[in-house]
Amino acid sequence: MRNPPYICALDATMDVIGGKWKALILWALNERLHRFGELRRSLPGVSEKVLAQQLRELEADGIVRRTVYDEVPPRVEYELTDEGVKLYAALGALGDWGARRMAELDIVPTHGRS
Repeated sequence: MRNPPYICALDATMDVIGGKWKALILWALNERLHRFGELRRSLPGVSEKVLAQQLRELEADGIVRRTVYDEVPPRVEYELTDEGVKLYAALGALGDWGARRMAELDIVPTHGRS
């Protein structure tokens, strides 16, 4: 974690998942590992620069594992660590709340999944 001291445990959590893209990165990587380009395509609107930065931060926090294969061209894959899987599971209640809220407001997810 990058910015202690924290006011509370939620503050420590938000230090890891704060920002628009990190929870969505976790969502995508929870389904399966991704190469960078696949991950970018699964998150419409994220820039290459921001995605790379967010992945580096998640890797530094032990949430995402980056594997580089010694190939030409180099192949790089991203997946959740065990800690990342636990964090994703902890976000489940927030996702459930969001799904109920979207249903109440008659909003359909743009990616076709909730």
